[in-house]
Amino acid sequence: MALSLVVAGAPSATADPTDNAPSARSPSSSVVRQSAAHGPAEQADVLAYWTRERMDEAVPLGRLLDGVTADLPQLHLGPAQRSRTAAPRSTSTGERWTHGGRVARTTGKVYLTMDGRDFTCSASVVNAENRDTVLTAGHCLKDGAGSWARNWTFVPAYADGREPYGRFTARELLVPARWAKKADESFDFGAAVLNTTDGTHVQDHTGAQRVAFNRQPQQSYAFGYPSTPPYRGDHLHYCSGGTRADRGGTTANGMRCVMTRGSSGGPWLADFDPATGIGTLVSVISFKYVADPSTQYGPRLGAEARRLYQRARAL
Repeated sequence: MALSLVVAGAPSATADPTDNAPSARSPSSSVVRQSAAHGPAEQADVLAYWTRERMDEAVPLGRLLDGVTADLPQLHLGPAQRSRTAAPRSTSTGERWTHGGRVARTTGKVYLTMDGRDFTCSASVVNAENRDTVLTAGHCLKDGAGSWARNWTFVPAYADGREPYGRFTARELLVPARWAKKADESFDFGAAVLNTTDGTHVQDHTGAQRVAFNRQPQQSYAFGYPSTPPYRGDHLHYCSGGTRADRGGTTANGMRCVMTRGSSGGPWLADFDPATGIGTLVSVISFKYVADPSTQYGPRLGAEARRLYQRARAL
């Protein structure tokens, strides 16, 4: 079924003739790569760009698709769901994660600039040879066929303005070619390879989550930094529950979740242990339908995602 796209808070997906930053194809033609901040001077410029004022004023990034979905009851975030709970729930639709563990370290808030506007997203550290790789949504790296993100910075374990592990700038951004050329929602995923901070890799600070491909998400936990009301982007939140296949024309899966914009790019974790905060990343938060704002969708990570991950972890 044809979908008309409404991008929530994002610039239009048109080519930017002024975007002359170097980019290169990986050996696999299914992956498109963009250089970001290389060298001490470029890294320092990005870190200096993100003043507290700019961070506070950055707009959460998200994607809404205008299409028909299955008839499902609407869920609303009530006070009880926003409050802290004694233990993580297996069927949460968007409450705050207050239980620590590895997921609280590996998930972070992303700050980026696209077409002159500042945005926020979410991302997760995944296990990689270079110890510098995070996975996120493709639209948090590149505006479909339009511009690449600039000033891309990852803040792991962000909480209420605190940055316990500092900030990590990106040195390489990678997305699938089908996202870069067509903004295909089935391929809305990507990776950022980070610079070290004071010579230390991000994974050395935070640990990492496992990543798996060609997994059909069933019971999953999704994490991110939702930043539009009733959320403020100050804390990590989560959804959990079963999933179902998208009936709107993509290969994505849906989960009941009312987390708002800003959570884009956050990890979907299968085999998740709430006691340790360790799981296996099998998707990332990608989009919602206008007609069903209580369901979030994550793309299936198949062969293209595997190639992208293998390319990123070796950089």
